[in-house]
Amino acid sequence: MLMSSADRPATLSYGPNGFRVLTPGHYVLCAVTLEKIPLEALRYWSADRQEPYATAEIATKRLLEKV
Repeated sequence: MLMSSADRPATLSYGPNGFRVLTPGHYVLCAVTLEKIPLEALRYWSADRQEPYATAEIATKRLLEKV
């Protein structure tokens, strides 16, 4: 089965000021909700946990959790 590039998740490396694409794709999955986040809409992530988040609220709740 052929997969269009729009259906392919990206693999990213998250830094404190941005992210680097390791494997090309068009979206990542939110670490909490598993919602697809288009790369152009990705605004929230944790460099320490290497996780993307769909919203600021989700990111805040996740970052306040005890490790």
